[in-house]
Amino acid sequence: MGEYHIIGGNKINGEINIFGAKNAVLPILTATVLNNNKSIIHNCPRILDTFVAIDILESIGCKVKFENNTIEIDSSNINSIEVPEKSVREMRSSIIFLGSLLGRFNKVKIGYPGGCELGARPIDLHLKGIKQLGGKIHEEHGFINCSTDKLVGTRINLDFPSVGATENLMLCSVYAEGTTIISNCAKEPEIIDLQNFLKCMGANINGAGTDTIIIEGVKKLHEAQYTIMPDRIVAGTYLVAAAITKGKILLNNVIYEDMYPITSKLLETGCQIKYEKNKLFLESPDVLKSIEKVITHPHPGFPNINKGSNIIYNNK
Repeated sequence: MGEYHIIGGNKINGEINIFGAKNAVLPILTATVLNNNKSIIHNCPRILDTFVAIDILESIGCKVKFENNTIEIDSSNINSIEVPEKSVREMRSSIIFLGSLLGRFNKVKIGYPGGCELGARPIDLHLKGIKQLGGKIHEEHGFINCSTDKLVGTRINLDFPSVGATENLMLCSVYAEGTTIISNCAKEPEIIDLQNFLKCMGANINGAGTDTIIIEGVKKLHEAQYTIMPDRIVAGTYLVAAAITKGKILLNNVIYEDMYPITSKLLETGCQIKYEKNKLFLESPDVLKSIEKVITHPHPGFPNINKGSNIIYNNK
């Protein structure tokens, strides 16, 4: 779509279902590489990130079927450890395939996000942690070649609670020998969702949602079936839209605890909010109260939304 035509003055009213979280689906699809088996993932959003992840999975030899928001992946016959350069250019967060492929095969080749290792280094924390686990990294002509004789658990302290670095190190550590402790890790609900899926496959991992994640290496994972958490950012966007237009909205399939950083601010504006059995209702007052300050911060702070995905269909 080249342009939007918006007619203002209308209230956002109604009821809507919240589908799976954009920031949870990619890490979980990436994690299916680890189990050398079948995975069935429900509540997958039909967005660009999902389709890019599917393209990567198919390109390395996975069999994938996507129907009715459920994705079935068979990763038992992977025949390549190279992630296509085009995919990483299209979606920089594809870099977390580095952790899953290295974790399973002890080697991986992946395009550097942006296609060049020069300049800003947004994945330094990823690479630093992987080196601590025993990974040997060679960067050349926009590609990262990583290999290891053996991944060995260790203590890793992240300089910043990076979501991507936390996810990559979680994936990389599942098969590592011994114990891996990741300190100052990201606490986002999507990190907890990834942990829950890894545990569903048989990984020994705990601590997601806190400062420290502990992974005890295992020898084998198994087939798994899992449902992606609802998208708290999409839900929050609908709530704000209803609030600023003096509307009323009912959201189905939400986790209230994940929404609190947003709902707490909406309550300050005078909105009425009710929650019961994964349903959240908001009614906006005729005049919103002003808020002195909203500061974005890593979870559990107010979320910083700095990029989005291309929605493939409207949620009706």
